[in-house]
Amino acid sequence: MTAVMNADLHCHSVVSDGTLTPEELAERAAGNGVELWALTDHDEIGGQHRAAAAARANGMKYLTGTEISVTFAGETVHIVGLGFDAGDTRMLEGLTATRGGREARAREMAAQLAQVGIPGAYEGALKYVGNPELISRTHFARFLVEVGACKDTPEVFRKYLTEGKPGYVPHRWASLKDAVQWITLGGGIAVIAHPARYKFTANEEYALFSEFKAHGGRGVEVVTGSHTAAEATRYAGTAKEFGLAASRGSDFHSPDESHTDLGKLPPLPEGLTPVWELLADRIR
Repeated sequence: MTAVMNADLHCHSVVSDGTLTPEELAERAAGNGVELWALTDHDEIGGQHRAAAAARANGMKYLTGTEISVTFAGETVHIVGLGFDAGDTRMLEGLTATRGGREARAREMAAQLAQVGIPGAYEGALKYVGNPELISRTHFARFLVEVGACKDTPEVFRKYLTEGKPGYVPHRWASLKDAVQWITLGGGIAVIAHPARYKFTANEEYALFSEFKAHGGRGVEVVTGSHTAAEATRYAGTAKEFGLAASRGSDFHSPDESHTDLGKLPPLPEGLTPVWELLADRIR
């Protein structure tokens, strides 16, 4: 596994908030030249066996994956887990618990939207997911676009689903320590996802990376769909500062919504340890 290989270790299927099946994602990734792939659905590993089989069928190597939501300094932070045992009971139980608050949160979001003249949002969002345990803001966004409340999902988030807007309801997720330990005890590596997206002060970000590493976290996404070239350079420096491996993933959700397609990212900056080098024995 070389440092310059086309690895895409962050994307989402219909098992969480993507629009393609694991099989469709695998075919798309392989068609775009991906050599090593991971499906990282939000707080869910139910698609892992399908994804691994589809990766093999399309000639790709595969790492198990998930993206766990955690609360840190009042913000929701995402921790990607790679290469863990998908049958590990601690991981399964932890993810079940962290998903448990989604339905109640979704009903409260719908009630707020009804107050500003958008009725039926819970049922409308549910059409896009099918499982109340996995309902998220993305599913509400798709419904609001469908009914013409907004022209696209970014407008939905600006007007309705972010802090201070109608429809925003915070959710307390797992702790950073819990998420990192579920991943590492299952034999995997924890990675901080798309760090440039979090609205942290410099001190808060330093605390995040320090605590993450203290709990056993070993990687950070340097190249990802939402990072600019300057941000990739910045977090390459952070990876070196904290002695973390570097990961690469598009965060692809949908052909119609995602800015970056599977397998279409620039390579990792030089001088970093790719996370897949630490996971060579977990690649299937």
